[in-house]
Amino acid sequence: MNIQIFGISKCFDTKKAERYFKERKIKYQFIDLNEKGLSKRELESVKNSVGLNNLINANSKEYKTLNMEHIRNAIVKEEILLKNPKLFKTPIVRNGSNATVGYEPEIWKGWE
Repeated sequence: MNIQIFGISKCFDTKKAERYFKERKIKYQFIDLNEKGLSKRELESVKNSVGLNNLINANSKEYKTLNMEHIRNAIVKEEILLKNPKLFKTPIVRNGSNATVGYEPEIWKGWE
């Protein structure tokens, strides 16, 4: 397994995801979205697994500030996401081509 957790260090669900993998002694790489966002290829991989709209946090301040509810073009949404990592729902957990958004231990069990 090659687990990557993209999240924000202050996010409760991100901390729970880290704890899940620590408790099972599964190595993972944590990427803080405040410091380093997803690359275009990483976004493409996650998007193919979970869908673009599932990645966007409609409850974030940035969502309202950037008027995301009025943007229909997926390419424009992707560009905005890449430039504004606080728009992502967290945690984003990747295992190769598989990915989840949010705290999803039932799915992660299938990866072990």
